[in-house]
Amino acid sequence: MVKQTTIANEISLTGVGLHTGQEVTMTFKPAPINNGFTFVRVDLEGQPIIEADANYVVNTQRGTNLEKRGVMIQTPEHVLAALVGCDLDNVIIELNASELPIMDGSSKFFVEAIEKTGIVAQDAERKVFVVKDVITYTDEATGSEITVIPSDHYCVTAMVDFGTKVLGTQNATMKNIAEFKKEIADCRTFSFLHELESLLNNGLIKGGDLNNAIVYVDKEISPETMENLKKAFNKEQISVKENGILDNLTLHYPNEAARHKLLDIIGDLSLIGTRIQGKIIANKPGHFVNTQFAKKLSKLIKLEERNNVPSYDINKEPVLDIHGIMDLLPHRPPFLLVDKILELSETHVVGLKNVTMNEDFFVGHFPGAPVMPGVLQVEAMAQTGGILILSTVPDPENYLTYFMKIDNVKFKNKVLPGDTLFFKCDLISPIRRGICHMQAYAYANGKLVSEAELMAQIVKVK
Repeated sequence: MVKQTTIANEISLTGVGLHTGQEVTMTFKPAPINNGFTFVRVDLEGQPIIEADANYVVNTQRGTNLEKRGVMIQTPEHVLAALVGCDLDNVIIELNASELPIMDGSSKFFVEAIEKTGIVAQDAERKVFVVKDVITYTDEATGSEITVIPSDHYCVTAMVDFGTKVLGTQNATMKNIAEFKKEIADCRTFSFLHELESLLNNGLIKGGDLNNAIVYVDKEISPETMENLKKAFNKEQISVKENGILDNLTLHYPNEAARHKLLDIIGDLSLIGTRIQGKIIANKPGHFVNTQFAKKLSKLIKLEERNNVPSYDINKEPVLDIHGIMDLLPHRPPFLLVDKILELSETHVVGLKNVTMNEDFFVGHFPGAPVMPGVLQVEAMAQTGGILILSTVPDPENYLTYFMKIDNVKFKNKVLPGDTLFFKCDLISPIRRGICHMQAYAYANGKLVSEAELMAQIVKVK
């Protein structure tokens, strides 16, 4: 079992946004298990949180941009690539502006900061999407295509064709994530002169200079453009090197452009929220095709999780029988909705209920067509989760459990007399001050019947 990881201590970096030119301070902070990568806008009221989620991608015109409830996060891909490249799972990124700092246009400085603060293992298993079939996304308009195929580990190949004399076809490959720090992290972003002219003319590249973006000169520079470049980059003189790039920069690798595209792929695909065990093959990648592929994978992963019903041995000696359950829970019949506890750890619990026609609620729900009420399914999941939280105190008989919040409740299939219900609750974050935040699922007949995100608190009454 591979453990989840986070950083050992918080660390801050300051820089400017490439497109806004706005100075920004970014702070990496340790995060609890199952947090993933989350951004916090500390400059806004309420310090809103934006998860690194492909479903929040709103445009990819000048990088990957996220938006949640009107709150923006701009160009996070280089930072996200650094987090994945450093083998991290859970990190909070605080920002006092919308756009992340460009630094030198690569992931190098972010990797150095992470290595400085250190990495720690956490007490939870890492979630991994194991690729079993070939999955492809194609952008018909551009011919860009990304495919993932089964592999023993995560590896990426990027094949790019820019169709210009100064920068033609390039390939780059990362055989495993351990290569990221030395082979990929320091590869800088780049632009063609014709793209740069458009951005400058529209005031859309205010934080760029010749130290954070490689500029490939794919056309003759007019005197007017030369003056604009001098002004934008605050340089008295600018010239073109023999290899077709503007001066003051030396390529780290002949295929640095392809390696940077590979870096972008890693950052964009982190928006799936789950590690990938598979080989990524990208032809003419870009932020649009990358994030569309991430959205496709995200949907497939969620569908697989919902259809992947766990199997439990009901004949195995339970962790708690009905007597052990009543020693922990204050609930009593007819409102005790858990019969057995099959599994119990520090981070999860699995319970069982045999649904019979003798249940009191079938009298009125519904006569002639008995169906277990959805609210009672949620209550049963909560009681199962209550076992988890009450097992952390030495005197559970002196506590009561109260709901604090119920989110994202979904009912998928009916529960009928004769069904055996299994409840699985996993901690979303560690239990603190008697507060338990859980993701709960209910299964019956080999199907997911309901799910909910629950938050509850135990309160001492004696």
